[in-house]
Amino acid sequence: MKEKLETLKTEAVAQITATETLKELNDVRVAYLGKKGPITEIMQGMKNLPAEERPQFGAIVNVVKNEIAQLIEERQVVLEEKEVNEKLSKEQIDITLPGAPIKIGSRHLLTKTVEDIEDLFISLGYSVAEGPEVESDHHNFEMLNLPKGHPARDMQDSFYINEDTLLRTHTSPVQVRTLLKHGGQGPVKIICPGKVFRRDDDDATHSHQFMQVEGLVVDENVSMADLKGTLELFVKKTFGESREIRLRPSFFPFTEPSVEVDLSCIFCSGKGCGTCKQTGWIEILGAGMVHPNVLEMAGFDSKKYTGFAFGMGVERIAMLKYGVTDIRGFYTNDVRFLNQFKRN
Repeated sequence: MKEKLETLKTEAVAQITATETLKELNDVRVAYLGKKGPITEIMQGMKNLPAEERPQFGAIVNVVKNEIAQLIEERQVVLEEKEVNEKLSKEQIDITLPGAPIKIGSRHLLTKTVEDIEDLFISLGYSVAEGPEVESDHHNFEMLNLPKGHPARDMQDSFYINEDTLLRTHTSPVQVRTLLKHGGQGPVKIICPGKVFRRDDDDATHSHQFMQVEGLVVDENVSMADLKGTLELFVKKTFGESREIRLRPSFFPFTEPSVEVDLSCIFCSGKGCGTCKQTGWIEILGAGMVHPNVLEMAGFDSKKYTGFAFGMGVERIAMLKYGVTDIRGFYTNDVRFLNQFKRN
């Protein structure tokens, strides 16, 4: 029996070594260690041995069985590694080939411009206020010192829904609504970003729909110097520390005095070029001290409170800051235009 076990072991080792696949190895395992294999058959034949020989012979059988099992496990590790390597060689990826591009979106340039303006003024203690885009004539005009029939209404050719309702022509009604909420008690310190609508012919510099950011400060002892300092800070943070502003007298029904604000040309540094029409200055926004009539209609004592307001077109700021020459680029959703301003 011992000789038979040694012969069996030698045969098993030869077959295990010759296996090339995991399936072949499993067949060898079943053939030698399975329920119908020779090892099992030999162990079942132990009952025919004398009782005193069974323990010794059983130990010998277990040694052979364990050695064959150990060889099978070692061969399995080798074959599994071989199989993985063959699979990897067949599934090689050529890393020199260009990958499939993944298109990643980004914030729209107008959204980014508004958010940058908001961040600046929030850091100065302003709150962001919003209001309806469909507005009443009362809030859009009358509360801003523009009664019916006022000639200045012609400056803002409007989209009327009915006699008393229209698409807002500026975000100033948000200022009015905020003043009314305060019930005549200051301070008020807000900016009002949003879309506005005017009947205008679309071209490179005009659009029937555009965006504004307006600002309003009402408190005791607010002066024109506060307005100028605020606008100077805005210009320097937006266009660079070397930029300067100048204030020119103008007229707006809701501010008195009123000014147009010019920026020293960012293209020629004030020397004169085609963009600034050789003047060295570019108009960027309008501003002024809040008209006493506007304060009184909102319930504020104009002898106690003063304030300033300003308004700017977001497209105007974005065009100057990013070198955009046609306002229509903001609204045509041309990916080629938008990709120019994508940030990684």
